Amino acid sequence: MIIRERTASAIMIDAAAKVNLFLEVLHRRRDGFHEINSLFQAISLFDSLEVTHASNSDFALEIVGNERLEADETNLVTRAHRLMRDRYDAVGGLSVKLTKRIPMAAGLGGGSADASAMILACNELFGLNRDRAELAQVAAEIGSDCPFFFSDGQAIVSGRGDHMKPASVPVGYELVLITPGFGVSTAEAYADLRMGLTSSRDPFSLAYCRTLEELVEALQMSGNDFERTLFEKYPELIEIRDFLTDHGAQVVRLSGSGPTMFGVFERAPELERLRRFSRKDWSLCSAQSILFGTMKT
Repeated sequence: MIIRERTASAIMIDAAAKVNLFLEVLHRRRDGFHEINSLFQAISLFDSLEVTHASNSDFALEIVGNERLEADETNLVTRAHRLMRDRYDAVGGLSVKLTKRIPMAAGLGGGSADASAMILACNELFGLNRDRAELAQVAAEIGSDCPFFFSDGQAIVSGRGDHMKPASVPVGYELVLITPGFGVSTAEAYADLRMGLTSSRDPFSLAYCRTLEELVEALQMSGNDFERTLFEKYPELIEIRDFLTDHGAQVVRLSGSGPTMFGVFERAPELERLRRFSRKDWSLCSAQSILFGTMKT
């Protein structure tokens, strides 16, 4: 997350999407969740939250850019504000404008990023002075991958998605992301894996990478465990994979539980050229891998 503007009564935060450079689902845990091993990487595709003090204790959410997203109690931004208000007495009313650019139900963590940005906004506007480690713990109550958005922008993620350790791999390379015209729910993707309670599989360990070439070589030894079942269920994802490969992607991967696919490029092709050859119902965008600390505020 990146704080763009800050005054005494208002704050603007850019909430970054993430991709999974690799993702293993190791086994189903006894608590019903799944044990994962993944490398999360922030990218320069942002939703934006403009958050302003309200004159009363009410909470109002306006959404721009996505007509399908409801501004009610099911919205993770609303839930994040309620959680912060219940936990910290100082938190009061807010007016929020959420501008959506990250596709929904696409494996890019947009909802989790937005909820985490709301938690950060409450901390800043109401002077809670809580450090990011504590805010990350609060965010975990919203979703397993929310704590990532309080990191530096890349992390090895394990457990149910709530355990992180720092990663140090190159950034600045370019990505092309393609989202087909359908969604995949996380629950659906995990159900299709049909995994039992086992811990016999050793997790993938990423080698130390100093250059993009070394990172690509390491990533080619890994994958995304959801691809096997989702490629069978949605052959269009194979078409996207082949499209990105044919246009020069060095690595092509499903992000999260999909359905967005991304290609890694040292220098990505022009989007307009790609759109001429892509299917009309595909949504294409480009981004760079980033670290939050290297972005200007």
